[in-house]
Amino acid sequence: MERPGWAPQGIDLTVPSVSRMYDYYLGGSHNFAADRAAARKAIAAFPGLPKIMQANRAFMRRAVRYAVADGVTQFLDIGSGIPTFGNVHEVARAADPAARVLYVDNDPVAVAHSRAVLAGDERAGIAAADFRDPASVLGCAEAERLLDLRRPVALLLVALLHFLPDEEKPEGHVAALRDALAPGSLLILTHATTEAGLATHEQGAELSDVYRRGGATLVMRGRAATERFFDGFALVKPGLVPLPEWRPDGPADEEDPVAAAGFAGVGRKA
Repeated sequence: MERPGWAPQGIDLTVPSVSRMYDYYLGGSHNFAADRAAARKAIAAFPGLPKIMQANRAFMRRAVRYAVADGVTQFLDIGSGIPTFGNVHEVARAADPAARVLYVDNDPVAVAHSRAVLAGDERAGIAAADFRDPASVLGCAEAERLLDLRRPVALLLVALLHFLPDEEKPEGHVAALRDALAPGSLLILTHATTEAGLATHEQGAELSDVYRRGGATLVMRGRAATERFFDGFALVKPGLVPLPEWRPDGPADEEDPVAAAGFAGVGRKA
């Protein structure tokens, strides 16, 4: 298999990646045949998946604008994936040119492409680190360069936590990050679910199986389990809601109902 020039050495092109599948759903070009094949199976199992991902990105942009309006101009985006149009730094700087953004991912393609996109940008950077090791995230050189943890930070965990099973204690990692952030910091979060939208529990199980066969875990969580990630944060209105219903730019009922198969929320640390 021919390796594209943008693909780092040492990665197995035959194994699908969560971030490259996400890139495919959004119409990106930084994915391989294995990613596209797995993504097509995922769409067959869970129809409307690209619309859900688009709704996820749209929520992220609304939440970033909310953060800047709330006075938060530092962003820590963990599980940031492969850069696409309308990334956090672009949205934040449209609202406040002084905004600073640290992206974090453990996928080599996402990291390499982010470095290329952000080259020469003094107010944004990418770190190769893992959410499951909060100390490595907060202690990296780019975090020290870009973030002042004495001031509020917006922590983005967008479409990330559903890839961590309960036995990996994702709520503990969220708590460790929360404890390192200043009062007034925000948690911006989305999570896959079959409690909202049109998808059935059976379709959710089939989608999880597609990811499992590709070597990844996908956990559908309900509202109560997702709300636990906000422990120590006060949910801002309208609370934890289906993706299109969080402070929509237009009437939420005009959204395709399939796009509601995910929860979205923003919390503020007291």
